Amino acid sequence: MSSTTLIPPKGVFVPTPTFFVPAASSPAGALQPPVDTEAQINHSIFLAQAGITGLTLLGSTGEAVHLTRDERRNLVSAVRAGLDRAGFPDYPLMAGVLTNGELEETLQWLDDYHRAGAQWGLVLTPGYFGPAVSQEGLIEWYKIVADRSPVPILVYNYPGVTNGVQVLPETYRALAQHPRIVGCKMSHGNVSHHVQVSLDPAIHHDKFRVYSGFGNQLGPIVAFGAAGVIDGMAAFYPKTVVRLNELMQKGASDSTSQERAEIHRLQFAVSQGEEFVMRYGVLGIREAVYRVAGFGNLEGGRLPLRGKLPDGAWDLAKGMFLGEIHKLEASL
Repeated sequence: MSSTTLIPPKGVFVPTPTFFVPAASSPAGALQPPVDTEAQINHSIFLAQAGITGLTLLGSTGEAVHLTRDERRNLVSAVRAGLDRAGFPDYPLMAGVLTNGELEETLQWLDDYHRAGAQWGLVLTPGYFGPAVSQEGLIEWYKIVADRSPVPILVYNYPGVTNGVQVLPETYRALAQHPRIVGCKMSHGNVSHHVQVSLDPAIHHDKFRVYSGFGNQLGPIVAFGAAGVIDGMAAFYPKTVVRLNELMQKGASDSTSQERAEIHRLQFAVSQGEEFVMRYGVLGIREAVYRVAGFGNLEGGRLPLRGKLPDGAWDLAKGMFLGEIHKLEASL
């Protein structure tokens, strides 16, 4: 284990969907379609070329819970090798750890990811017992994981999949003191928590990064010290989200009036586009990646998320949510 802990960079990470071959092309007798490794690698290179800071593989959007241990390990390894071949050595990779909190299993996922080439583990808050989980219990659990993990970890708080468990600002403050806990992803709408943790004077912010899971929060939280976003919409409109982040990282005080006007237009478009992601979730992201960027297919996916959007939903979404950001992306 290195004596120097690697800190994730500020910027835009993409929680990539996992690509599967079309269900109709799956081997006879297969319960689920295989992972489409070629599409996974090509999409990863597309994002790197578009200026995306790094990738988050096998998070919630990546359906880690629908893959076997070997599939998860092989996917990370393949993406790492593909990026290396494409001229992106040491490209930042996080990998999601989505367990119900069993410590040995959690550490097994982290060890696999380390061997496959990921630099960080994004570790989901254990929430099987929901409200019965105490903040003290979370602190102890995360510290044990961090003590034994071969890679630095980030706290992944997604109440929507953990029975409503919230990691409170004072808990982040305690966890940020651990040298191997290097950040958090907050996938919820409480902007106050983002701001409190990003500005907390008791936290060393060059060693503990705060990311939102939603691009519609990018401008407000980066303005108050957050590191950036881990944003699903950037999987298919990467340049727009990257440009917004670049302008926000520059700082409002250093921006020209023209840049501030651009920030407003970009944030409006990104916030509109996020309505699509929040409405259609993983299925919507997978379909948008196919329709906008050309990766994947409309028949893949694993049960219970196999399939595509309802008939007419994509055209409706383009008109309601994606029109402005589609124009911006084409202009960048």
